[in-house]
Amino acid sequence: MAASGCAAVPLRGLALPLLLSALLSLALIAPSSSAAAAAAARACTYTLRVKTSCASPAARTSDAVSVAFGDAYRNEAHAPRLPASGGRALERCGTDTFRVPGPCGYGVCYLYLRRDGRDGWAPEWVQVVQPGPRAPAAATFYFGDPLPDGVWYGHDRCPKAKAADADGDHAARPAANADAGNSSASPRG
Repeated sequence: MAASGCAAVPLRGLALPLLLSALLSLALIAPSSSAAAAAAARACTYTLRVKTSCASPAARTSDAVSVAFGDAYRNEAHAPRLPASGGRALERCGTDTFRVPGPCGYGVCYLYLRRDGRDGWAPEWVQVVQPGPRAPAAATFYFGDPLPDGVWYGHDRCPKAKAADADGDHAARPAANADAGNSSASPRG
C-alpha cells in the first residue's frame, strides 16, 4: 500500500459520541428557525386608545409619552413615543388611536405610561384592544391626574401567584388581585 500524507485514526470509542454530538447540533439549529417563524406568527397589532384629560395643563403636549403594557406571562408591547410621527395627537379633551405591534398575549393586565417633558400631560384613560380569535378583548386603565415626570406610572392588575403550601405538595395558583391603584414601579422590574 502506498502511504498517503495522512494517517487514518481509528474512531473505535469516539464514533457514537461524535455522531450523537453532530445530530444534537442539527436538532438545536433546526428549532431555532422554526421558533423564529412561530414567534413571527404570534405577533399581534394592538389598538391603543388614549383620552387626554380636559384638565391637562397644555392644549397640546410636547411631552414625550411612552407606553408599555402586557399580560401576566411577560408578553409585553412597548411604544417608545406616542405619537410616532408629528401630528396633532394628545390634545386636551381629545381621544387618539394608535397601533402598537407586539407579541400576542393572554389578556392585557398591566399598563404603564412614562412622560418626559415640561407640559405635565394628563391622560384620563387608556384602552388597549387586543385582537383575539373570537372577538377583540379590551382593557381600560384610568388615570385622571398629570403623570409624574421621568418615571413609569400605571396600573398592574395581573394575578399574583400564591406561595406553595409548606409541604410542597400543591402547586401555586394565581390569585386574583384587585387593582390597588396607581404605581410608579417600572413595568420591566
